[in-house]
Amino acid sequence: MRPISPSRNNKNDRIVLGLLQAVERESGQSQRRLAAELGIALGLVNIYLKRCVNKGLLKMAQAPARRYAYYLTPRGFAEKARLTLEYMSYSFELFRRARADCASVFEAARSQGFSRVVLAGVSDLAEIARICALEAGIQIAAIVDQQSSLSTFAGVSVVASFETVDGEFQAIVITDLKAAQETFAAAVEWVGIDRVLVPSMLGSQVGTGAGMLLPAGV
Repeated sequence: MRPISPSRNNKNDRIVLGLLQAVERESGQSQRRLAAELGIALGLVNIYLKRCVNKGLLKMAQAPARRYAYYLTPRGFAEKARLTLEYMSYSFELFRRARADCASVFEAARSQGFSRVVLAGVSDLAEIARICALEAGIQIAAIVDQQSSLSTFAGVSVVASFETVDGEFQAIVITDLKAAQETFAAAVEWVGIDRVLVPSMLGSQVGTGAGMLLPAGV
């Protein structure tokens, strides 16, 4: 199974899709508001708007207070539909891969005699891992995420450090999608490399190699 490596085109398509969806909901939104909604820099919003206008996806009209309103063209509606379908297909494939990876991770955990583990990182992957753990009969003691403000996620307690996990646990499963390498290093420091499990889709991010579930001779 290949590790996750979102392409530049995929990221661009997601921004364009988000922009088209936002314009469809409200044509007169300011660029600053669009930037906040899309989570990108204000300058990038301007670039993407101009790009969409040049491609015929959006049309621009004068609005009050020296502002501009943007509207989807028929071509823009068609492109939004195409990108939505593509994104749904990508999301389904990502879910399928993540579920297969997590099932393999917990199968490996069970073979090692691990019955109570910690997830490292609040993410969509952690939510899928929670489902697979239930199916495998493995208890999730907590989700450790120093950056999260949540107290629970997917029905599991969220704590800031491995030290504050309630009770003992035997292994750590990496589910951090934003800083997998740093989280992996912290987990190894806490329990040792033989007790850190990495879904293969994160292999390239933590340097364990694609398809490897356990980073040490398993």
